[in-house]
Amino acid sequence: MDEIVIDNLRVFCNHGVYAEERSEGQNFFVTAKVFLETYIAGVTDDLNNTVNYAGLCQVISDFMQDTQYNLIEAVAENLAAVILNFSEIVKGVDLTISKPEAPIDLPFENISVKVFRQWRKAFISFGSNVGDRMKYIQDAFKKMEDNEAIRILKTSSIKQTKPYGGVEQDDFLNGCMLIETYMKPEFLLNFLNQLELESGRVRDIKWGPRTLDLDIIFYEEEVIHTDRLIVPHADMHNRPFVLEPLCEIAPYAYHPIFKKTARQLLNEYRNR
Repeated sequence: MDEIVIDNLRVFCNHGVYAEERSEGQNFFVTAKVFLETYIAGVTDDLNNTVNYAGLCQVISDFMQDTQYNLIEAVAENLAAVILNFSEIVKGVDLTISKPEAPIDLPFENISVKVFRQWRKAFISFGSNVGDRMKYIQDAFKKMEDNEAIRILKTSSIKQTKPYGGVEQDDFLNGCMLIETYMKPEFLLNFLNQLELESGRVRDIKWGPRTLDLDIIFYEEEVIHTDRLIVPHADMHNRPFVLEPLCEIAPYAYHPIFKKTARQLLNEYRNR
C-alpha cells in the first residue's frame, strides 16, 4: 500500500487531564502516515485521484483545536476516525500524537501515543420474522449508513426463508451484506446488538422469533473465539439462508478454519 506522510504538524490546543492544560494549552505534534493507492494519481497527474494533503492538514488542525479530550489516547482514536473519513481513497492511517510539553517534573524529550486504524471488511447476515419484517431490516440499514464507522458495500437480495432450529414460527426475510468498518469486532458486535435491542428484539427462546437478527459471519479472515463472539459464525455452514445470499455477493469469501470458499460450503450443504 502506498503512503502519504504528514510529519510533525504542530498545533497549539487544549487537551489534557489537568486544568492548566485545558485552560492554557500547549503544542502538540501530529504525524499521520495515510495509506492509499497512488497509482492512478501518478499516471493521471490529477489531484482528484489522491488525497489533498493541504486540505487534510487543515482538517487535522481544526479537529485538534475544536475538540478537547483528557487523554491523548482519545485524541488519537477520534482523529484517526476523522482521517479515515476524509476521503474514500484513504484505506488506513498510522497516527502519532506527540505531547512534548506534557507536565512531567522529570527530564524527557517527548510523550506520544501511536495507533494504526484501517477500513476492514466484514460480512453481516440479517433477518426478521416478526411484524413489518422489511421495515425492521431497512431501519437497520439506515442506522448502519448513519454510523460513520461503517460503509455498506454490497447487499444481497432479500428472500423469504423457512425458520431454522425447530421452533414453530413465521417465515423469515433473510439476506447478507458486505461492509467495511474500522470498529474492532467486539465493538461492531455491540453496535449490532444495540440495533437489535432498538428493534424490540427479545431473547427468550433460542432460535425463536425475532424482530431483527444481525450476525457477524466473517471479519476479514480473522478467527475470533471469546465468551461473546465467535467468528467465523459457528453454524454458518449449516444455514442455507446465510450461505446463499453470501454466495450471491461474495462466492469466493474464504472460511479460514474450513479452508473453503462460501461457494464450496454451499455446494457441500446441498450435496448432503
